[in-house]
Amino acid sequence: MIKSIGIDLGSTAIKIVAIDEERKIVFYKIEDTLPNTEVQITKIMKNVENEYGFSASDIYIVTTGYGRNLVDIADKKVTEITCHVKGIFEYFKVPGTLIDIGGQDSKVALIGDGGNLIDFIMNDKCAAGTGRFLENTAWRLKIPIEKFGKMALETSEEVDISSTCAVFAESEVISLLAKGEVLEKVVRGLHRALVRRIVGMAHNVGITSNLMLSGGVVKNLAIQKMIEEETGTKPLIPENPQIVGAYGAAIIGLENH
Repeated sequence: MIKSIGIDLGSTAIKIVAIDEERKIVFYKIEDTLPNTEVQITKIMKNVENEYGFSASDIYIVTTGYGRNLVDIADKKVTEITCHVKGIFEYFKVPGTLIDIGGQDSKVALIGDGGNLIDFIMNDKCAAGTGRFLENTAWRLKIPIEKFGKMALETSEEVDISSTCAVFAESEVISLLAKGEVLEKVVRGLHRALVRRIVGMAHNVGITSNLMLSGGVVKNLAIQKMIEEETGTKPLIPENPQIVGAYGAAIIGLENH
C-alpha cells in the first residue's frame, strides 16, 4: 500500500517514486521535463492514480529538485542534497562520499554515520560539470546521447579537451574533428574532461572508500568507468541511480507523515 510519494523535478527529467510503509518502492515513473511543469505533474499524477487506484490527496507528497516549488500538491518541499543523501543512505546503509551528476547541476556530499550530511559542494553555475556538457555536444554531432558513452568505450585512446567551459569545449571538439581527429577518441576525451571536473569537486569534500553515485548521467558506463579510474575506488551504484532523489523525498514524506 502506498504511504508516501517523492517527486524530483529535474531540468531534464521528472522522477516520481511511491513507497510503502517499509520504504519499499511500489512504483516509479520517469518522464522528460516539459515547459509547463505544473500541468505535466497533474497529468502524471492523474494517470498513476488511475493505474494504481489511490487518491493523491490521501498520500503525503514531498517534492525536490530545481522545480520543487512549482507543485501545489506537495505537502513538503525539500532540497536536492537532503533527498539524495537520504535516498542513497537507504540503498547502501553506509557512510561515504556521494557524487550526484544531473542534467543541470552536480553535487558531492560527505555522509556520516547514520546518514547525516557532514559537508557538500554543488556546481549549478557552469554546464561543464553536468550532463548538459555531454548532451550539447552529442546534439551538435547528431549522436544519440544513449550511444555517447558506448562510443567513448570503443577506444582506449583519447584526445585531451582543454576547455573548462561547455561552450568553448563544444567549439574545441568541432575544431578537433575538422583537423581529422578520430571521433571516438574525441568523445572519450570529452567524457574524461567531465569526470575530472567532478572528481576535482569531490576531492574538495573528501573521497572515502565508500564512493556512491546517483543521477541520470551515471547510467553512462563510460562515466562509471572513468570515475573509478580517476578515484581508484569502485563506486557503489543503485540499480536505478536516476530516482535516488525522488526515493529520498518519498522516505522523508514517510518520516513526516
